[in-house]
Amino acid sequence: MQNNINGETHRPGRIEVVCGSMFSGKTEELIRRLRRAKFAKQKVEIFKPAIDVRYSEEDVVSHDQNHILSTPIDSSASILLLANDIDVVGIDEAQFMDMGLVDVCNELANRGVRVIVAGLDMDYRGVPFGPMPALCAIADDVTKVHAICVRCGNLAYVSHRKVENDKRVLLGETAEYEPLCRECYKEVMNSQIC
Repeated sequence: MQNNINGETHRPGRIEVVCGSMFSGKTEELIRRLRRAKFAKQKVEIFKPAIDVRYSEEDVVSHDQNHILSTPIDSSASILLLANDIDVVGIDEAQFMDMGLVDVCNELANRGVRVIVAGLDMDYRGVPFGPMPALCAIADDVTKVHAICVRCGNLAYVSHRKVENDKRVLLGETAEYEPLCRECYKEVMNSQIC
């Protein structure tokens, strides 16, 4: 919060997006930023899609098992109802949220709330995922984090699905997905066509 020339308090709202492939550290970065805000005595509320129960029904959990308590929600509209008098809102796995999340984040930022959103920028086919492209477009700051390609060691480009399933949303971990660079991904996709 900042005080203006008249001594009135002003909270500069903003939208920060952390995006990238699976295993790139998106949730880890979200947790780090939220813990810093809590340390600074800011009022923090964290949300995640209710469908994400991989590690915990309530906590946001990184692949490294770091965690922070969150509120599972079924709709982005719930965030506006639950984020009253909050300084910082964190949202994990935003790619699974509805498109209304874009307006929700804008409204919160316009109210003076710092909004930190983490999510996959692309699905397993390399297609922009859910509200993430629009969130990147309206964000004040976008941080693209990268996993390491498990085949060659270069920076990963996409989360390659290793199992046969064409559903767009398939929760999984290392048994279902692997981070691949663009070249290794092309090689894998070409080998599956043959």
